[in-house]
Amino acid sequence: MKGPHLTLRQRFVSVAALLAWAGLSIQLYLILLGRWELGASLLGGLVSFFSFFTVLTNLLVAVVLTWELTPRPSPARRWFLRPSVRSGIAVSIALVSLAYNLLLRHLWQPEGWQFVADELLHDVVPLLYIAYWWRCVPKGSLRLGHVGLWMIYPLVYFAYALLRGDLLAAYPYPFIDVASLGYPQVFINAGGILAGFVGIALGVVGVDRWVGRRSIKAL
Repeated sequence: MKGPHLTLRQRFVSVAALLAWAGLSIQLYLILLGRWELGASLLGGLVSFFSFFTVLTNLLVAVVLTWELTPRPSPARRWFLRPSVRSGIAVSIALVSLAYNLLLRHLWQPEGWQFVADELLHDVVPLLYIAYWWRCVPKGSLRLGHVGLWMIYPLVYFAYALLRGDLLAAYPYPFIDVASLGYPQVFINAGGILAGFVGIALGVVGVDRWVGRRSIKAL
């Protein structure tokens, strides 16, 4: 029974990792193609690509899933596969999907390969990774203190996005566009999104502790 179960798990993780890398690759190609057609710097396209919270978080997802499939031990593999790290990434990718569908989806109608990339990065991969977290990540080790640690990632990203926007007059998301909204409104928007992040994080910790207690009682 154990062998087939592991094989099924590996197949699921392989498909999820493949789709994550595919979504990132398509998005990168589209950004670089657009820059090429405009005669703009491809290096600037790379900087733009890595300036989206969606891209960075999907990259973390892809790395975790790839390490899951890599049997060779290493410090990096051990760190990325720690339950607290995988759970923090689950919180961030859930935020990516919720924020996009609630705040951004109605602003444009992507077509062709852009539609494919959008669906992969904002819907398909987040759902697959949350399913992976639910089924594959050991439960019972999370504490409320992890929420504070997980918050470092979006806070650092927000500071970077504001600094980059101030230098280049280009913001990755309209709800943090200081040029259009001003700093007071941007901080209000960011505070709301951070509150959503904390809410998701508390839910993840709660589920982790609940499942952990059930597992102990079942022994």
